[in-house]
Amino acid sequence: MADKARVRIEAARFLQFFENHGASVVETDILQPAETLLDLYGEDIRARAFVTHDPDLGETMLRPDFTVPVVQMHMADGAEPARYAYMGEVFRAQDESKHRASEYFQVGYEVFDRAAPIEADAEVFALLKEILEPLNLRAATGDMGLLLAAVRGLSTTERRKAALLRHIWRPRRFRALLDRFSGRAPLPEGRDALLAQTEPMNCKTPQIGLRSRAEIAERIAALREDAAAPPISAQEVELLDDLLGLRETTANVLEHLRDLAVDMPAIAQAVDRLEMRAEALTRRGVDVATLDFEVSYGRTSMEYYDGFVFGFYAEARPDLPPVATGGRYDALTRVLGNQNGDARDIPAVGGVIRPELTLDLTGEAGQ
Repeated sequence: MADKARVRIEAARFLQFFENHGASVVETDILQPAETLLDLYGEDIRARAFVTHDPDLGETMLRPDFTVPVVQMHMADGAEPARYAYMGEVFRAQDESKHRASEYFQVGYEVFDRAAPIEADAEVFALLKEILEPLNLRAATGDMGLLLAAVRGLSTTERRKAALLRHIWRPRRFRALLDRFSGRAPLPEGRDALLAQTEPMNCKTPQIGLRSRAEIAERIAALREDAAAPPISAQEVELLDDLLGLRETTANVLEHLRDLAVDMPAIAQAVDRLEMRAEALTRRGVDVATLDFEVSYGRTSMEYYDGFVFGFYAEARPDLPPVATGGRYDALTRVLGNQNGDARDIPAVGGVIRPELTLDLTGEAGQ
């Protein structure tokens, strides 16, 4: 692993590159309010973040990434369009079995541009590809917008679609729900018995937990509604499975997606955006005929991305995490805007590079 001094020099080189391409350099606090991040991601983030308490700020976290504070800063006083670059440490708890650092550097580039989002996608990807070109990395891309659109277009209840959308970044949970909603899997143990009771709230079982009787009654009513809903059809499940399994070059995958869109019209607009993005990437010198595209890419590690996603990998070093990742996160900015009372929608896309990994790959880490 490279020492911090060398990592900082490498990070500064990337930062200067982004600044030369029009980015304003910004900094964010290392201690971030935990409330905002918990509201965005739920309690799951506690397992991946370092939480502490500040006498003045209350519960805080060591910065798990730069995206949220940069978005908040932009929403407070940023002009549009805007381009930002930053560098510094982030802190994330790691699985012990992976033997990866809990503290590492990131250098990032973020674009806020509502007038030309497709061009902004291509810009961010092409700039990262350009600066990383000497490392001969494999680029992988995807588009969460395809999956989100497909789920929203399912012929089922809004409650079921909301559940699937909530777990789309957790493939196992998503599959379990899809199997249940399509009738392929039975109801959870004990649910049949509960729903068979005429008045389950009148039973003598003591009330346990923090939920009120009204909340419990509302939950039971929701379970009854779900049990009465017809299953998602086998045809829709098959189409969704076909979509999830698509993995091709960007140029070739478009043909398959057009075929799927005939029977799955909900994805048509997302397919149009993918085609326009491919054209924008081509204009920036990216060879889409060899650029990998995977519909399921990003589902396990990019929870706030809701559109174009990408990563750069060293194929000869499968032990390393991605050298760079990024994507579009329009929904995140919308949520943050509503939290601050702004009710603003600020389309945004960005990417980050890990400079200690680039040093590792060039053999300069220990020099």
